[in-house]
Amino acid sequence: MQLDKLVSFHKVMGDETRIKLLVLLAAEQPLSGQVLAERLGVKAPTISHHIAKLKEVSAVYERRDKNTIYYFLNEKSLKQHSEALFHVLNRGRSEVETMEKDNEKTQILQNFLLPNGLLKTIPAQRKKKLIIFEHIIKDLVIGKKYTEKEINEHIKKFHEDYATIRREFIINHFMYRENGIYELNPKEMWAK
Repeated sequence: MQLDKLVSFHKVMGDETRIKLLVLLAAEQPLSGQVLAERLGVKAPTISHHIAKLKEVSAVYERRDKNTIYYFLNEKSLKQHSEALFHVLNRGRSEVETMEKDNEKTQILQNFLLPNGLLKTIPAQRKKKLIIFEHIIKDLVIGKKYTEKEINEHIKKFHEDYATIRREFIINHFMYRENGIYELNPKEMWAK
């Protein structure tokens, strides 16, 4: 659901008389405009105004029976708007979490990498170590097979202890090795 539609819906719902109308329709429907006016103690034009606003956001719908118009609560639409708000909130929460993770990764990379891209030290903390290893393998291609020498040369661009890092790639499921040939695992298999 589009954000502007969601905002319009909640603006319309931000009125006490409209909420009372919905409560009446939820309790017993259908009701005519005249009955709604009597129950709320307001004039018919007031009901017409508020019903028009509720119809704009599909909160109610009407049916005509001869000369009388009856109003119904559109429960399906109300439920969709309610769920849409939670969807937006959850999406926003996950976007914030993603931004926070990206900021954290950037900070870790800045702390452990020299300006020329070399690794100062291999982090001791597992979480930081995994972020560094992901950075080191980012230029390797999934599906391509690498010899041990090629992997060593790639790791040397970042750190001199290629044997330890190569071993860590295997231990943390970034890569698998068979007969001296290395290949990246799918990201879903990487240690988290």
